[in-house]
Amino acid sequence: MTENAMDNSDDQQIVPGISISSSGQATVDPSLTDVLFDLAIKLEEPTNLPVDVQHVLAAIVLAARKGELDPHTPLSSDDPALAKVLAGHVKTVFTDYGGKVGMDD
Repeated sequence: MTENAMDNSDDQQIVPGISISSSGQATVDPSLTDVLFDLAIKLEEPTNLPVDVQHVLAAIVLAARKGELDPHTPLSSDDPALAKVLAGHVKTVFTDYGGKVGMDD
């Protein structure tokens, strides 16, 4: 096994720039900050909820676990199909978890 393979053995890529460890810790590439922020703003209207970046990230993880996201397709805040998929999962985050997604919530 190569050293690189060992480094990544715990992390699963959800989409380009976002991976999740076996312990459930998400890692987000800084280049995605604006995309996640834009998605949060876009998702507030269709969900009628106070969506923030953490809610979007949780929705992305839920969608990926259901096989609704291609792990090789970069996220885009201009993708209506992505917004529709994520809107459903944002609602789930609020319904099932009361909108609480972080350890500090």
